[in-house]
Amino acid sequence: MTKDLRDIKAPIAEELEAFEKHFRDAVRSRVALLDKIMHYIVNRKGKQMRPIFVLLSARMCGEIGPKTYTAASLVELLHTATLVHDDVVDDAYQRRGFFSINALWKNKIAVLVGDYLLSRGLLVALDNGANDILQIMSRAVRDMSEGELLQIEKARRLDITEEVYFDIIRKKTASLIAAACASGAASVTNDTAIIEKFYQLGEKIGLAFQIKDDLFDYGEINVGKPRAIDIQEKKMTLPLIYTLQQVDTAKKRQLIRTVEKYNKDKKKVGELIRTVYDSGGIAYAQKSMETILEDARRQLAELPSSAAGDSMRDLISYVIERDN
Repeated sequence: MTKDLRDIKAPIAEELEAFEKHFRDAVRSRVALLDKIMHYIVNRKGKQMRPIFVLLSARMCGEIGPKTYTAASLVELLHTATLVHDDVVDDAYQRRGFFSINALWKNKIAVLVGDYLLSRGLLVALDNGANDILQIMSRAVRDMSEGELLQIEKARRLDITEEVYFDIIRKKTASLIAAACASGAASVTNDTAIIEKFYQLGEKIGLAFQIKDDLFDYGEINVGKPRAIDIQEKKMTLPLIYTLQQVDTAKKRQLIRTVEKYNKDKKKVGELIRTVYDSGGIAYAQKSMETILEDARRQLAELPSSAAGDSMRDLISYVIERDN
């Protein structure tokens, strides 16, 4: 049975509280409007998965210190900035049951808030002399931007192969979780081989994390976004990509037409989802996710055992079994 996230965080519970203070200090502003928005962001925090990856990775490699908190704050600032900008790009007015920044303060302010968060992340790293951490995170920001643009480019042509799909999610999602794990390790050790191991571990977890998110789009569970939103946005994810490879030419043409022309027609989208289930698309994506995480578990088993390592293993199980 998968452990509760609270139990998973137990080895770093005190450090997570210390991080939260560090993060609040990092986003504080003397501009009243900006400080109000930062207060709203801090108070509607999510699971803080990426800082958890930073802290667990650091604890597995040594003793958590000031540089670790810098790394955790930087990853959370960058992640939050991308979410704020994503909501503007997607014209989204809710995130995880809360109003988005652009819904409350409009797009112009939301874009500026995202820019502010990005700049605070850069300064947090530079002010604390964490240039190596900044380099790791900057690589992730570059990859995330490339992944998003690649997905937009391919959505126009609806010609995504499985290879391209994995390239997209490796860049847009896995890169930041990989950077979180690598920066956690880098905050307590200079061993480049160890840091690279944690990067690879985080990348595998991130790939599985995104596949799980893509599977939610075909399920009934309320995860804070409408069902089939990926189809509406013409995002070709693994279940559908696999299905298109299994059906005959006429059916393939029909499915692509649904995504291209009728992606908001509930009846046609419902038929598409049923075809994805019947053709084994869901089962294939789940199997792919499990295979990736099994690789992550094997890699984790090669590292020295510890309470933090046990929590990392439980966090891997949480990724695959979570319901939101």
